[in-house]
Order: sequence, then C-alpha cells, then structure tokens
Amino acid sequence: MVAAMMATTMTTAENKDGGINYFLPKTVVQVALKIEKTTFTPGNLAAYSDLYFKTKAAMEPSVSYRIVGIDFYTTAVADSAKQFSVIIDKKHSILSLDCDRNGVLLAINAKAPQPKQPPVFRTAPQQKPLNPQDFMSQDILNSGNLPTMARLVAQEIYDIRDSRSQLSRGEADFMPKDGAQLKLMLDQLNTQERALSQVFTGTTVRDTTQQVVAVVPTKGVAKQLAFRFSRHFGLTANDDLAGEPYYAVVEDENVIAEMPATKDDKKQKDDMVLGVNMPGKIKLQIVHDGKALAQFGTQAAQFGRVETISGALFGKKMTSHIVLDAVTGNIISLTTEPLE
Repeated sequence: MVAAMMATTMTTAENKDGGINYFLPKTVVQVALKIEKTTFTPGNLAAYSDLYFKTKAAMEPSVSYRIVGIDFYTTAVADSAKQFSVIIDKKHSILSLDCDRNGVLLAINAKAPQPKQPPVFRTAPQQKPLNPQDFMSQDILNSGNLPTMARLVAQEIYDIRDSRSQLSRGEADFMPKDGAQLKLMLDQLNTQERALSQVFTGTTVRDTTQQVVAVVPTKGVAKQLAFRFSRHFGLTANDDLAGEPYYAVVEDENVIAEMPATKDDKKQKDDMVLGVNMPGKIKLQIVHDGKALAQFGTQAAQFGRVETISGALFGKKMTSHIVLDAVTGNIISLTTEPLE
C-alpha cells in the first residue's frame, strides 16, 4: 500500500516512521493587470498640418502604457513551515492520499475536485487599419514631392467636408432616396476623411494584454510592494526604479474559519496527528500614490491557525473522508463512517 501511496502523492516523501509527509498551503493572490499599450506613428505629412489645417501635428513616434483593469485570483504554494505526516500502517484505515505536485494535501480517502481555473484572457479583435493610399486620387499618388502631395490631399479633405455639408443640408446635386442611403453616403465620406487625415495627424493603435503578478500576503505586514509600472515601459521588475511602486495593502479582518465537528471516539488514543488550516479573512487593496485602485477579499491560510485532528478518525472502528481547499487548506468536507 505504501508504494501505491507514493504514486498518488507525487513529490511527498516517505519518512523513517513509515508515514507520508505532506504540506499545508500558503495562499497567494494573483493580481491580473489589464495593460493597454498605445502606439502613435506620425503621418508623413505632419509638417504641413499647421499650414493647411491650422493645427500642429505630433512629429515623433511614441509608445505609452496604462493599467485599464485589475482582477484577482487565488492560488497556493506549499508552506514549508507546516509539514505533517500521515502514518500508513495496519492501525489506520487510510486507503488513498491526494496531494498536488508540490506535496500540498488535498484529500484523504477521497478525490479532490479540480481547482477552478481563472478565465482565459482574450484580446479584443483589432480593426484593420485604414490605408490612406486606398483613398487617394491618381493625381495625389503621382505627385512628385511632399509639398505637392500635401496640397492635393488637403484639397481632397476640404472637398469631402464640403460634400458632406451639402448632403446634410439637402443641397447636394445627387441626393439619396432615403435615410439609409444618406447614412451610407455620410459614413463613406467620414471614412475617406479619416483615412486621408492620417497622413497629417498620424495613426494611433491600442492593444490590451494581461500580465499577472503574484502577491503573498504576510501576517503582520500591512503594506508590501506588489509591482512597479511605468507609463513609458509598462510593467517593470521590482528593482527597476523606472517603474513607479504599486503596493498591496493587507487588512487582517481577524475572522477565522471554524473547525467542523467530528465524531471521533474521545476514548480512543492515537499518536497520529493531522494538521489542517483554519484560514483567516483578509482584504487586499492595490494602492498607488495613496489611492486605492482595486480591492479583493479572500481567505488566506497564513492569517488563520493550524488545527489538528486525531488519527482516531482513521482507526479500527471508523474511517473518514476529508477534502481540503487547495488554496487555504481549510476542510471543505469531512464525513465519517463506522467500520464493520
């Protein structure tokens, strides 16, 4: 039976007393940052924007980043300070042990459910950018220098605006037959102007990605660095001072889960002691420049306490089935049954 147990517990190890070592979890908060990247490319006729439209256009390319959303999820790592042992012998009715790949106990005499996975982030579909050349006349395309091209494109834009104005006032030579056709014609003119204007004003492309940083809340530490972020470089390393600090502020709400009642025989003594977590409730905020950007409430193993349950629950008179929370180590279910 020990060999079978070793197969199910994966990275746990058999100790010299014939038991199987396991760990309880330490709760980790995953901070999922939605980061928008904005890329600006100047138009090749930007220098002529002030001349024809009395508006100066940006001449230099740029890239900037901003956080547009924050979500929270929880996971766990093995807590090396919380190691226990399950004794495998004829005195104990332990038939199976379910641990994760890090040796964190998930279930005894039961199969732990698959942990809930965070939703997969999918970027929004990008619209195909307009190509100004698709809307240029042959004269514009054949212009031999930038000043001539700028003059012809500007004239084309003013002609488009004039046509749109005439349609809106009902004064065009060829008026549409109904409102739907009018809308179609106006949309086409707007698209033409937007495409041609890009050669003066430039183009801006926005793309949103998700990056995840892990925060391990620590009891007694109210404020800790969560990550650094720069408007010019995006998410940076925690030791890169180019990024501004964003902090995780943790509030211990001093509410600890209760131990479920058990039906173990108090008269039966047993040397095996099983440890489980009774997690504590916390509130975590992401704070930048003194302003809270997002907050999250959860239970965290390291803010509670460890309770022990007697090995008598797996003795000769009864056996038990225990399922633990993979993130907190709390007991999800505990059922006992007598042994004949």
